[in-house]
Amino acid sequence: MAVNNGLTLAQGASYIELADRFLVVGNEYFRRSWRVGADGLLSPESFRDVKTGAEWLSTAPVHSGPTPATPLPEETRTVSLAAIPALPVVEAESLMAELTATGKVATVVYTLQVFGNVGGVRLRMRVTGAAGNAPAESEAGAEGGSSGVEEDPSPQSAADTTATEQNILESLALAPLHLRLTQVTLQDQTDDHNELVSEREWLLHTAERPLSLRGCLFYVEDVLTGAGLIFLKEAPLPDARPIPSPYDMQVKAGERRFSLAGHGTDETGDGYAFAVFTYGGGTAGRIDALQQYQRCLRPYVSSRDGMLLSNTWGDRNRDGRIRADFMTQEIEAGARLGVDVIQIDDGWQVGTTSNSVHARSEGGVWEGFYGARDNFWSVNPERFPEGIAPIVAAAREKGMRLGLWFAPDSADDFANWRRDADIVLGLHRDHGIEYIKIDGVKLRSKSGERNLRTFFARVLTESGGRVVFDLDVTAQTRPGYFGLVDGGPIFVENRYTDWHRYWPHQTLRNLWKLTHHVDPLRLRMEWLNHERHQDKYVGDPLAPVSYRPDYLFATVMFSSPLGWFEVANLPESYFREAAPLIATWKSHREAMFSGTILPLGDAPDGVSWTGFVSVAADRRSAYILVFREASPVMEWQAHLPLLSDMAQPVAATILGGDGSATILPGRKLTVAIPDSQRFLFAKVNLTP
Repeated sequence: MAVNNGLTLAQGASYIELADRFLVVGNEYFRRSWRVGADGLLSPESFRDVKTGAEWLSTAPVHSGPTPATPLPEETRTVSLAAIPALPVVEAESLMAELTATGKVATVVYTLQVFGNVGGVRLRMRVTGAAGNAPAESEAGAEGGSSGVEEDPSPQSAADTTATEQNILESLALAPLHLRLTQVTLQDQTDDHNELVSEREWLLHTAERPLSLRGCLFYVEDVLTGAGLIFLKEAPLPDARPIPSPYDMQVKAGERRFSLAGHGTDETGDGYAFAVFTYGGGTAGRIDALQQYQRCLRPYVSSRDGMLLSNTWGDRNRDGRIRADFMTQEIEAGARLGVDVIQIDDGWQVGTTSNSVHARSEGGVWEGFYGARDNFWSVNPERFPEGIAPIVAAAREKGMRLGLWFAPDSADDFANWRRDADIVLGLHRDHGIEYIKIDGVKLRSKSGERNLRTFFARVLTESGGRVVFDLDVTAQTRPGYFGLVDGGPIFVENRYTDWHRYWPHQTLRNLWKLTHHVDPLRLRMEWLNHERHQDKYVGDPLAPVSYRPDYLFATVMFSSPLGWFEVANLPESYFREAAPLIATWKSHREAMFSGTILPLGDAPDGVSWTGFVSVAADRRSAYILVFREASPVMEWQAHLPLLSDMAQPVAATILGGDGSATILPGRKLTVAIPDSQRFLFAKVNLTP
């Protein structure tokens, strides 16, 4: 095996080195090394936390990892390392390189990416020339349970331990003995599901049979130190992937071996990106590390992200009222409320979808748009006789932007992705449209997934990252929470009072639970007009009308808020009570969204004390949002993670809501809220 010896690539504190038969990657947070085999496959040798000096990998014989979905032909490959340009259209700056193992028959390419503030490497494998890319069969349930007859465990042979497995992203034997494994199961298709997060935990024991688990996200934590590793697979959720993965994580507890599996490769050999990175400080440190990683894939830009967006669909008039005079009213009302982006949902275009109020009489489609009408995505001349330019101008005059709804054509595996990209880029160039809600997506194949990704990549690149996609995950098979992190916020759910499906505490619960794993800035969460359909909630103490409008906005203001209503149809109380809080939130949101956002208290259930804290990077200030749901208790205490400790009590400055808050030494938060179903929004600054 030939190796281009002694090559070092560096950017800031990040580096990638290839010397002799070793690949070394790191920054000020971690250092990883692999032995490069004669076949070009990598075998992990070391994974060290630079801050603590702790070594994560054991001295057990190693497996190769990553490995392709099918065995490579036996041949010696020439290995080379070369820098490749990072394309930070949306992503943070990083060091990127390709390690290429070239053979006469098959070539393996590893794309390595190191961000300066992440304790691990982002990696993707591509194989060309190998026959087939089918994933390996699942090992789950391959053997029966224990016979009940006690026998001494037989040590596994070295040959078995070092055997090369297929379709593996990472295979790590860890050094710490006492490990807690957490499997995170996320749920989308929220039209049919409401509990969006569940966790399953194992305190690993040598008697545990091998586990074969599904998901995109897993945590492994040393219970003695609170340090851990995050395993993240940047893919759609398991049931939405065009190529199913029998499992995503296989755990052999006796060996303390964790294997992340399932490349999801297509005919080009490309697979999903994945990352394994370190954290410290237990749950709070894990949330911080995971948010920082997501902020590398999509950094927070204060002029672009975290905007309050309203959408015309939430009052269930669908496209029945969409026309120029109605949108003029929406803009006037949006300016009074404090909306940043007025978004027109389905109905601005000349074509008719299956969701239209006119679908029954005119016929409507949910894909095959160009086959139904070649100019499907032209502006509807009857509804907007002068086009949308006057609407854009009217919004801009009020300090707002206009957004639109759009559905890439799923037909024939997104074969029309170029036309779709041209439509969106044309709207951006001609009218300055920057906020696009993406709906109607149905992934059916790897070629469709590749075409859809290419659509998003082209629009992001040619718009300089200014186009923001709201990625609807309410139905069908879509990229989900981690399948397209750089695209924009996740449009999480459709909830309507019309159908008796909106409760403020349920939306707050979903945001609170998702925040443990998904950057809340990436979540588009809704608040509704609580006066509509009160008759459907008679006798319900948790009915939407039980809460004041400022409370409803507060439930989503630590996310990217969605006003899921016709703004012009809101009662006056929204402008009187919510608008002042929105104005305050706007003056603080850049600092708030620049921090690490952590859940506080218990999971919302309508009667709990719950909330969020955003802790600044210097750990000297924080924003606190606490909800007293329908709880009889007037005072509450909680520990504030990540914030620096203080010698004396510090009173928080009240920004909104009711009550008082003080931070005591030991980072203990004490809050008093006099009335139930009220909230407190506050800021705390620690003296130097």
